Amino acid sequence: MNTAHKYIYPSVLTIAGSDSGGGAGIQADLKTISALGCYGTSAITVVTAQNTLGVTSLHYLPAATVIDQIKAVLEDIRPNVIKIGMIAKAELLQAIFETISPYPKIPVILDPVMIASSGHRLIDENTIGLMKTLLFPITHLVTPNLDEASVLTGMEISTVEQMKTAALKILCFGCNAVLIKGGHLTGNKLYDVYLDKTGREFIYENDNIDSQNTHGTGCTLSSAIATFIARGFELPDAIQNSESYVHQAIYQGININIGKGKGPLNHFHAPIPLIKHNPDLKN
Repeated sequence: MNTAHKYIYPSVLTIAGSDSGGGAGIQADLKTISALGCYGTSAITVVTAQNTLGVTSLHYLPAATVIDQIKAVLEDIRPNVIKIGMIAKAELLQAIFETISPYPKIPVILDPVMIASSGHRLIDENTIGLMKTLLFPITHLVTPNLDEASVLTGMEISTVEQMKTAALKILCFGCNAVLIKGGHLTGNKLYDVYLDKTGREFIYENDNIDSQNTHGTGCTLSSAIATFIARGFELPDAIQNSESYVHQAIYQGININIGKGKGPLNHFHAPIPLIKHNPDLKN
């Protein structure tokens, strides 16, 4: 039997909270990563008790426990990309920064989860400040929604032009690129605005699908982007492919009833088998 290891899976590490309802957080991340052909690893930051109707309780894991998870993955599997979701405590954010910053060649996708769908603020101003000063400068892409972009910039955002202005302000915090998600805009079309430090600007346009099953859309999009980058796509193309994936995941889940409230996307509407790469072969 030939036991030589010839292949590897492109992999993504997601650092985020656990959603017991399975629609968002770590669960959505791992579903997305798997559905798009990559190997998912995880570090859980907070355990939530939630379902399609909302969150009933949260338990924040000690920073040491979260860091142990991250180190276990980094020291063995070495992911191609790191995706970061909910970090609610300043102590944890500092520890995550210190743990991942020695790996500058691993791109970081930051989904700055700050506000619950109920409107409740999930992190305090001190943690937001640390996020700007520590995480943003080592981040390949930041993906705030309109509410989060408003918190980061201190401005009201209700138009595409205001999204462009906000993106420029967020870019000044030191990140490589920003994608502001316009899913909360009203109208038949949805627009996401991309801007990077080279000055490239893209507007991603999608039809606004009338569906209540959109829980976890932001987590899914950022994880999809991380996955396409792990597969070797350049950032603008990774975003375009991820937008298409999320759009179809929403569309294919319109007529599904999971729970009594805001349901999940159909992450596995077109699953891809795990991709195998031969590390000895050059592209």
